Amino acid sequence: MNVQITSRKFKAKESLKEEIKKQLNSLEKYNADILDANVILSYTHLKDSIKTVEINLNVPGKIFSAKEDADEFPKALTKVIGKLEKQLKKLKSKRITKTR
Repeated sequence: MNVQITSRKFKAKESLKEEIKKQLNSLEKYNADILDANVILSYTHLKDSIKTVEINLNVPGKIFSAKEDADEFPKALTKVIGKLEKQLKKLKSKRITKTR
């Protein structure tokens, strides 16, 4: 899987990038056909700093996307990965049902 990470208005730490790649690789157990993943990291400076993680997954014939806000990137990343897992499981169950 090809992973592209874009951080808007800041430079992402290497440890965060490694965590993103690790969690994205865990999605391959739900669908081994994932071509690439585009990850967009951003944050806003309000009273409380809000971090946003948005991930777009390219699977043949489909594009899955999820976006989540949190006070820290790892929390938002975990939530986004959970949403994508749900979408990939749903696709897998639809494919299994169609083949029967």
